[in-house]
Amino acid sequence: NVPYASAVGSIMYAVRCTRPDVAFVQNITSRFQQNPCDIHWTTVKNILKYLGNTKDTFLVYGGDLKRELKVSCYTDAGYLTDADDLKSQTGYVFVLNGGAVD
Repeated sequence: NVPYASAVGSIMYAVRCTRPDVAFVQNITSRFQQNPCDIHWTTVKNILKYLGNTKDTFLVYGGDLKRELKVSCYTDAGYLTDADDLKSQTGYVFVLNGGAVD
């Protein structure tokens, strides 16, 4: 019996430290922390199963070590885009030499 917010927080920790591959779905599940339904719990459990089954999988960035590092940041925002609570949303991604890093 783990609280929904704790389970989502565990996924968030994994996303921030080592698993950016589940960042999008973690963001979606975070939106329902106030009143999660069965479908949200099922989704969180599926994410945790996926993380457990793919714990030996990781991202590898290659490239020319002599090339200068180039960091870019892209952002977007939407006004009142969440139909459930009429809140605005923002997003960003940092890119290092063409590969998303955050």
